[in-house]
Amino acid sequence: MPPRAPPFRLLFHLPRLLLLFVPALAVADVPDRYAAPRAGAGLSNAPAQEYLDPTYPLPRPPPAAPSCVVPVLSYSFADTYGAPPAKAAYAPPAGCPAPWSLVVLCFSAAIAGDQYDRVAAVWLDGAEILRTTTAEPATDGVRWTVRKDVTRYSALLRSPPDGVLSVMLENVVNDQYTGVYNVSVSLEFHGTPAYLSEARPASSSAGAADPDSATPTLPESYFQPADLILPISETTGESSGFWFRIQNSSDSRSKLVSIPSSTYRAVLEVFVSPHSNDEFWYSNPPDLYIRENNLTTRRGNAAYREIVVSVDRHFAGSFVPFPVIYTGGINPLFWQPVAALGAFDLPTYDVELTPFLGLLVDGKPHEISLSVVDGIAEWLVDANLHLWLDPTSSNVSATLGRYRTPRLSISRLYSTRLLDGSFKIRAKRKSRFSGWVKSSFGNFTTEVETELEATSLVEFTNQGKSKTVRLKAEQETEVVVRSERRKVVGKVETEAKYPLWLETVTEDGENGTYVMRANLSHALNLETEAEAEGLFEREARLADEQAAVGWMLVRDHDVLNGSAATTQAYRYSDGAGRYERAIDTRDGAVLSDNVTESYRVLNGALDAHAAADGGAVES
Repeated sequence: MPPRAPPFRLLFHLPRLLLLFVPALAVADVPDRYAAPRAGAGLSNAPAQEYLDPTYPLPRPPPAAPSCVVPVLSYSFADTYGAPPAKAAYAPPAGCPAPWSLVVLCFSAAIAGDQYDRVAAVWLDGAEILRTTTAEPATDGVRWTVRKDVTRYSALLRSPPDGVLSVMLENVVNDQYTGVYNVSVSLEFHGTPAYLSEARPASSSAGAADPDSATPTLPESYFQPADLILPISETTGESSGFWFRIQNSSDSRSKLVSIPSSTYRAVLEVFVSPHSNDEFWYSNPPDLYIRENNLTTRRGNAAYREIVVSVDRHFAGSFVPFPVIYTGGINPLFWQPVAALGAFDLPTYDVELTPFLGLLVDGKPHEISLSVVDGIAEWLVDANLHLWLDPTSSNVSATLGRYRTPRLSISRLYSTRLLDGSFKIRAKRKSRFSGWVKSSFGNFTTEVETELEATSLVEFTNQGKSKTVRLKAEQETEVVVRSERRKVVGKVETEAKYPLWLETVTEDGENGTYVMRANLSHALNLETEAEAEGLFEREARLADEQAAVGWMLVRDHDVLNGSAATTQAYRYSDGAGRYERAIDTRDGAVLSDNVTESYRVLNGALDAHAAADGGAVES
């Protein structure tokens, strides 16, 4: 390298001199997607065969509940890029009729060979019920199963309009990437045993309430699965998948829907995943840094993203998406055999739209839109509109309260010097909506207040070879339902926090290789408190945390060698008990996996059933 020129000379010869500092991998492209080590890569321990996603175990069906398993689809996804989704016919099981106490979707996959991670989705008649990403195959091949509670989709599962289940998984198979994803999808149905049906009051099935009561309460049906689910998804999904493909911040995707005039509650459930140039959006530098350093990367537009929901062009809600890391991301050795948080079952986001029913219940088509603030190519998004219907009235009255579009307050502080730079972003948005709905249950006003705050730091040092990423996103949402006399009859408060810290150092190697060392910690923390007058009071807390450290030797995007250790601590508690799981892994082997759990029986009907059988209820 020639002697360093005086500062004023550097300014005049910046484009040429910058080329001297660019490492083998463009700094803005770290983190990146990588292919896991191939057979004979030389790691000290072979990866585990069964890949894990340590989350809270699904609810247990009630004792003596009738159960059945319905296989729906079995398909091998080979060279399927650009192909339509795989399809299979679905019908509700005659042997396990609704109502169901629990329905579980099982998505099982296996693969051997060489392959990247891929995104997949499962839709039923255009309504998404699972967004997932795949594991990357290890030396001897891998397998895993995603089990998701899909009871909230009971209305769709009970009466599917067309009965077509679709699975999209775009894979590429060629001389280099040979792995084929073999996927099977099934559904487990668990009915409601007779002793629970008999113990439930006759009026609870409809959830009827007395609107003339001095102390009106919300109907029980308000907290049960919706009566109708409408997909907000791509109409051409049968040929190219039902997700909208959003390419930039002005690319708003929408669907026109007409909802029944008997609707008394509405919730939009949003599915979202970032890909391509925005897969690691939380680490993207601003375009200013890319231009000043003559970098070729397209991963820019800085490190803030927000998903926005609109109803007839009225802002109706938003959220910062949880930064899910796919199994080929940052360092694929981190995710053998434990997947990153949310990678196998990406989180969904509920936006309460009940205040906007005043715009929607007139029987006319209305536009539900989705967009990504500061987004670049590409985001896969779609949604399901969950609707609760009045069982005794074909028409409800509703009005949106005073409305004002909440503004996004965002500040940016950028500084650069050659390949070093510091880019800070602070964003806030606070919204408050209200609207009343008058149905046979009474006249209730729903107030939704949301406060979102996110801070981001992307920092380059050591002539751009070291990168630090810090993200802290917090969102508090309060939904309050009041009677006509302004008494609070229901309340749900949710607080979500997801911090992420990532540090990478890239060093040039020999023969076109480089070494990347990475330290990562990320977490998902959720707290929910809910109460309904005369029905229940509940609270739940989740703290799911992962930390990983390791290095890898890379050529192009293939990992040649490396070592990694990952730990995960999962803690969940609610009124029914506590569940904790701690896992330590190193180089594909599970060193420890400890579970601590305790439960208590809450339902008196279960005690009565156990007593009738002469035994105790297990917990």
